[in-house]
Amino acid sequence: MNSYEGKAYHVVTYGCQMNVHESEKIRGILSTLGMLEIDDIEKADVVVFNTCCIREGAEDRAYNNIMALKKVKEADPNKIIVVCGCMPQQKQGKYNLKERLPFVDIIIGTHNINALAQYLLKFAINKTRIYDIIDRPIASMDTNECIRDDNINAYVNIIYGCNKFCTYCIVPYVRGREMSRQPQDIYNEVRDLVQNKGYKYITLLGQNVNSYGKDLKEPTTFSELLTYLCKIEGDFKIKFMTSHPMDFSDELIKVMKKEDKIAKALHLPVQSGSSRILEKMNRHYDIKHYMSIIKKVKRAMPNISLSTDIIVGFPGETEKDFNLTMKLLKKVKYDQVFAFMYSKRSGTPAAQFKDQIDEKEKNKRVNKLLRLQKLIQKDQIKKYFNKTYDCLIRHINGVAVGITDGGKEIYIPNYKYVNQNYFAKVKVEDIRNHKLSGEIK
Repeated sequence: MNSYEGKAYHVVTYGCQMNVHESEKIRGILSTLGMLEIDDIEKADVVVFNTCCIREGAEDRAYNNIMALKKVKEADPNKIIVVCGCMPQQKQGKYNLKERLPFVDIIIGTHNINALAQYLLKFAINKTRIYDIIDRPIASMDTNECIRDDNINAYVNIIYGCNKFCTYCIVPYVRGREMSRQPQDIYNEVRDLVQNKGYKYITLLGQNVNSYGKDLKEPTTFSELLTYLCKIEGDFKIKFMTSHPMDFSDELIKVMKKEDKIAKALHLPVQSGSSRILEKMNRHYDIKHYMSIIKKVKRAMPNISLSTDIIVGFPGETEKDFNLTMKLLKKVKYDQVFAFMYSKRSGTPAAQFKDQIDEKEKNKRVNKLLRLQKLIQKDQIKKYFNKTYDCLIRHINGVAVGITDGGKEIYIPNYKYVNQNYFAKVKVEDIRNHKLSGEIK
């Protein structure tokens, strides 16, 4: 019996789906030590902060919440506090965690989270603070059992890191270069999740899933991986994020259209509607190229759900550049837009650009953009009328609901059900107060 058997833990997560999935792995690691999860952070024997530094807001929230535990730690010196993830991995971060968080017992980066159990056991023996930031992974995170947040959707990593070096992005510096998992390992994990654990959605994760397989000894394209995974027997669908327009292929569009097990939903970050700004961002494509992808995708899959990321107020963004982004929204008519004000990241080229935009102006622009998107979404609901969608049938507040690949809910008031969590085709027959209703076909 180790010293952690029967003790309680609490994990706090910041950031993207990659971080959420890593926290699922962290929970799995802690459970192997015989620990139990609790909701009360102050009563936990071990608290783990899995941090993010992609934007200043997330970094500030994490730092402030860690600092809030200082008095709790003083009252209970036996409480163990761990900080891991992207914030410690930064070489030029806003916060010097080693110096500014002396009450934190273990600080590790993104590349050695998988060794958390060993660090905890070492700390239990030596009672000496651990600070260990390494530049390369010491082993795969995918050998660890997960305690997942969801029993419907399961995240599966297919590639780590990024080689693109967009001028605003910290990811290549804290996550390292692209490193793909073996197709067979991914296949085995997905098959287990579907056939043994009953998951209905599998979301493949990567900073750039379209780059998958380029670094393998036997190169495998992302399209080939998807085709391979679709051979798994079972009632499930595959989603993926995030795609990069530069690496998005015609072959991928063909596979998405052909394979019923691939969700007809695409998250394709554009970041800006101005080719001039995209060049400053080092995105490796222009708006003409981006729009050519959108047109091909819509032509192949008319009912596809589209979403995107947009950065507002990038250094040097003029009113004309911003208006080009607004024009793009009107043209594409996304189902969902994730818009963020540009955030300086220490160590990235854009942080040194001289033509930074005033915070007040950035805030004005992002709110204007979000207002436009809200109007577009209200108008977009009309496109669902009299169309049929593949949906996951679930029960919400006692009513059967079909959830489309893009997450839209279609209420099925007349459906008498016995079971749920299966896929069926649902035709939208009515729209009232921006709510969809229909029938299973």
